[in-house]
Amino acid sequence: VQLQASGGGLVQAGGYRRLSCAASGLTSYRYAMGWFRQAPGKEREFVAAISWSASSTYYSGSVKGRFTISRDNAKNTIFLQMNSLKPEDTAEYYCAADFSISVLRTTPEYWGQGTLVTVSS
Repeated sequence: VQLQASGGGLVQAGGYRRLSCAASGLTSYRYAMGWFRQAPGKEREFVAAISWSASSTYYSGSVKGRFTISRDNAKNTIFLQMNSLKPEDTAEYYCAADFSISVLRTTPEYWGQGTLVTVSS
């Protein structure tokens, strides 16, 4: 299983960025997927998750209302639209996948490599 994240970069505070994560090697597309992030010197934290049907989504309190997670199962890809970015959103963003959305939010089975988002003030 490979999860390939992309879309990171430098953005000014108040700006927006869209991350993508393409999945390959999953035997079934019925996987929940999501995003975590790790800021310098901090532990990795949950950001957002989406069920395989997109009927359920979850967000951390710090991004709710600013970030939107979505998916395109035909392309095995998920997206994270990040609006109203703040300097504290600066982090390495990782995508993840698990059969269970509940497990995904804590200890997902599959991880992708990170993509760095830097928000300048």
